[in-house]
Amino acid sequence: MTTFTGTPRVGVALALCCLMLLGAMPVIVGGRPAGASALTFALLYSVWQLVFSLPLTLAEARAGKGGVFRSGLPQGERRKILGTALFTGALFALAAWAYVLGFEKVGAVNAAIALQIYPLLAASLEAALFGRRKSRTELLFTLLIVGALFHLATGGRWQMTGLSPWFAVALAVPLLWAVAHVILRETLLRTAATPNEVTTSRLVIVVVLLTPLALVVDGPAAVVAAATDTMTEAFTVAMGLAYYVELILWFHAVRHIDVSVASSVTVPAPAVTLLLSMAFLGATAEAYQLAALTGVVAGLLGLMWASTRRVRPA
Repeated sequence: MTTFTGTPRVGVALALCCLMLLGAMPVIVGGRPAGASALTFALLYSVWQLVFSLPLTLAEARAGKGGVFRSGLPQGERRKILGTALFTGALFALAAWAYVLGFEKVGAVNAAIALQIYPLLAASLEAALFGRRKSRTELLFTLLIVGALFHLATGGRWQMTGLSPWFAVALAVPLLWAVAHVILRETLLRTAATPNEVTTSRLVIVVVLLTPLALVVDGPAAVVAAATDTMTEAFTVAMGLAYYVELILWFHAVRHIDVSVASSVTVPAPAVTLLLSMAFLGATAEAYQLAALTGVVAGLLGLMWASTRRVRPA
C-alpha cells in the first residue's frame, strides 16, 4: 500500500491558487451568452475539461508514472481506484449541473457565498468518518456560518417565506463536492492513483452521464446549437480550462493538507467573485450579501483557528 507524506506549505500555496480560480469561475458562468441551458453548458465545459486533461494523462501512462496504468499494480487496488472514480464521477456529474443551475437561479454572488459551506461539510464528514471530532468553540463558529447562510438565503429578511428553493440547489454543490473530495483524498493517500488520473477518470464518467441526459432533457438540436455557437463555445472553453487547472491544483493540495484546511484557504473566493462581478457583469453589492459574506468568512476563519488550537501540542 502506498502512503504519501505531504508538505503543509505546498498545500497552502496550491490552495491559494485555487482561491483565485474559484473566484473567477462563477463570473464565467454568469457571463455566458443566453441560449445554452444549465445542463448543456455543464456538459460542454466538462467535455473541454476532459480534453485539457488528456495530454497529461497520456504522458503519465507513456512514462509509466501513472498509478492506475503502472505495470504490476495489484488488480484489487486497480479495481478499488476505478470503483471510487465511478462513484465520485456520478457525484461530480450532479454537481456540475447543479453548479450552473444554482448560479443561474440565485446569482453569482449569492451562490458563491453559499459554496463556502463546503469546509463545514468537509470537516463534518472527516469527523464522522475518521473520528476528527469538533470542540464547542468550533460548533459555535459553525452556528455563525449557518446563521449567515440563512440570512443570505432569505434575502436578509430572516423569514422562511423569503427562502428561495433554488438556494437548496446551490447548497447541493458543496455537499456533493465534500463527499467526493473526502473519499478521493483517502484514495490519493492510500493508493497509487495520481491526481490527474483521478481527475481524468471522473471527467470521463461525467461526460458519459451528462451526454444522454442533455440529449433527452434539452434535445439534440439545442445541444448542437450551443456547441456550434462561437461565443458560447468560448465561455465553455474558458470554464473548462479554469475548472481543470483548479481541480489539478486542488487534488495536489489535499495530498499535502486536510480537505477542511485546504478549503478554509479558499474562504475569500466570494469576495473575488463579487469584485469581478462588479467589474464585468455590472453587479452591485447588497447590504445583506456583505453581511452574510462577513459572517461566513468570520465563521470559517474561526473554525480554522479553533482547529489549530485543538491539535496544537501542549
